[in-house]
Amino acid sequence: MAVQGSEKSSRRGRRSTTMGGMPLNDMPWWRWRSNVRSALHMLSDPAFQQEAWLAGLPGYGDVTDAVYRLVEDTWLDNWSAEKYVGTIFRDSQEAQLVDAAVLRVLRIMHQVGADAPVTAYMEHQGWPEAVHAAREAHVHLTTADGEDPDAAPRSLEVLAIMTGQADAPA
Repeated sequence: MAVQGSEKSSRRGRRSTTMGGMPLNDMPWWRWRSNVRSALHMLSDPAFQQEAWLAGLPGYGDVTDAVYRLVEDTWLDNWSAEKYVGTIFRDSQEAQLVDAAVLRVLRIMHQVGADAPVTAYMEHQGWPEAVHAAREAHVHLTTADGEDPDAAPRSLEVLAIMTGQADAPA
């Protein structure tokens, strides 16, 4: 059985609510993009999922952490990525690819449960389609940012350093 917990999680206690329930400026757009890209990267890489999530490798969180990074600060579980074109996303194509990935991953999460073991996600009949949608979005966003989409996913610690949240509580 895979270890689901990690010493460093991307989940935070609760969202701040200010304007209509949406955080005003909890985080700059580039941090949001980094978190979305990190989640898409992990969700799109079956080898990583085997080597890190199934093996319980510390430092990468779990599948639920990735889903939270994908939707938590952006609220993409409540509205379309189209809302962020011009800030987090460059254009409608990026937004559409992210929306497709979000919808597929959230559908599975709602069916298996947020804290289900990674095997429940990976054995779900819709998982290959979710991985494919996440891969399309990941490749598009990463390439647009001038980075290699085939590089290994970064640990949550590296993500925190990159986004200036190294001192943020886990």
